[in-house]
Amino acid sequence: YPWGYDSDNGPDQWHKNYPSAKGRHQSPIEINNKEVHYDRSLLPWFASYDPGAAKTILNNGKTCRVVFDDSFDRSVLRGGPLPGIYRLRQLHFHWGSSDDHGSEHVVNGVRYAGELHLLHWNPKYSNYLDAVRRTDGIAVLAIFLQVGKTPKPEMKRILEEINAIKTK
Repeated sequence: YPWGYDSDNGPDQWHKNYPSAKGRHQSPIEINNKEVHYDRSLLPWFASYDPGAAKTILNNGKTCRVVFDDSFDRSVLRGGPLPGIYRLRQLHFHWGSSDDHGSEHVVNGVRYAGELHLLHWNPKYSNYLDAVRRTDGIAVLAIFLQVGKTPKPEMKRILEEINAIKTK
């Protein structure tokens, strides 16, 4: 089914072709700060990402995607509500045609220029495809992106490679 980010096929329409997109554990979500509650039981986040684990950078026709070696715990995320270590499988970007219309998620009614998704999987399962079918199998860390004059050092390497990305 076709999907995208326009008014006729964007996040508000996804549930028509993908019913689970309206679920309570689905993305995208709208975060309202007045409804957010602090949970003292959550552990601090810990991320350890090895840039050398990046295997490929590609253009899949919708976004720039970086695929990582996830055969062992080389690039990982843990903490927060996660029950253990999750391995980084890939990262990809979402952006739009303007600086205020690119993120999938919304905070207090505000969309951002873009969003970076880091997709992790729980290695207690035999592989990513097994993990994706489990309720505790996948963890996606979403980071909002704003347009600025100077890129952050963490983004600079990826931005430098974007012009050389091959299409699908």
